Amino acid sequence: MYDYSVPCLMGVESLAADELSFRGFRDVRAENGRVLFSGEIADGARANVLLRCGERVLLRLAAFEARSFEELFQGTRAAPWEELIGSGDAFPVKGFALRSQLHSVPDCQSIVKKAVVERLKSVYGGAWLEETGPRRQIQFSLLDDHCELYLDLSGAPLYKRGYKIEQTEASLRETLAASLVKIIRWRGHEPFYDPFCGSGTIAIEAAMAALRIAPGTRRAFDAERWSDAWAAAFAEARAAARAEEQHGKLPLFASDLDPAAAELTRANARRAGVEDCLEIRAGDALREPWRERSGVLLSNPPYGVRLLDARQAEDIYRRLGAALRGSAMKVYLLSGDERFEEAFGRKADKRRKLYNGMLKCNFYQYFKGREDGRR
Repeated sequence: MYDYSVPCLMGVESLAADELSFRGFRDVRAENGRVLFSGEIADGARANVLLRCGERVLLRLAAFEARSFEELFQGTRAAPWEELIGSGDAFPVKGFALRSQLHSVPDCQSIVKKAVVERLKSVYGGAWLEETGPRRQIQFSLLDDHCELYLDLSGAPLYKRGYKIEQTEASLRETLAASLVKIIRWRGHEPFYDPFCGSGTIAIEAAMAALRIAPGTRRAFDAERWSDAWAAAFAEARAAARAEEQHGKLPLFASDLDPAAAELTRANARRAGVEDCLEIRAGDALREPWRERSGVLLSNPPYGVRLLDARQAEDIYRRLGAALRGSAMKVYLLSGDERFEEAFGRKADKRRKLYNGMLKCNFYQYFKGREDGRR
């Protein structure tokens, strides 16, 4: 039995915990910035293949207090590294230190590396470890003098699904887009619009969720190369996930003012296997007949800190608010501009603080259209 940790973007920990619990994972508990669970090799593989909201899957080997380099060395050396690292495997080290007496990350990296080397040499013998085999990325965290040591199963972060080879400048992270879809509980039945689609992340993640297409079926993971047991676990997890996939046309519409962005969305949707499941076109969100439509609008309109200056962005919010006035649609908009509601012309029914990478955003949720547009 192993202990696993799933780092998450701040604000979506409960969503990742819900995913794991729904899928039958054991001992699931959410903490700030991560979700923990327990399981076997098969569970680590399944989590990588299935998770939509988590950033990566880590296997925890040790947890201990470390207020000195000696405590860090001895705690690291005591972990059973030989159970997961072979005599020829590569094992680079990275990590972070926060509010700890051991605050120099390079020094901590060196101590952890040395301790692992000493442990493996004591088991495998010899004076040198070649490190020419598959990568076992070691991660350490030092938080308030508490150290945790992990092996990274994922390799590339889980938001790298494999379908976005190119992206627009302000592309939304896939794990955040999937979280937005999960928050609004869209199941593929009512019309869904993203009129600022960019590279198509929101629409593609919505299609994949509605059609039960697991995000990890079209990419590779580091742990697949660790051993036959890990390779078999990932193969089984992918096969089971693909057996659940559905296919069919969805009432899902993605558009962007820039024709090149619409074509990029089409290419990304093709790689994700959902191109024929949604409608993609170039179009001006500010000129759409929203008053004649029903369903949900979920989008990430431009905001000044990223693509446009603040005045241009606020003009878009103002015109979008006017265009939606009188519509019965449910509207969900992600923005990093704290003045969004003022420009949009209406207070949100609910706000939720989220992060797109390191950028703090608010998710503005309007559950019911209003005829007069008053706050």
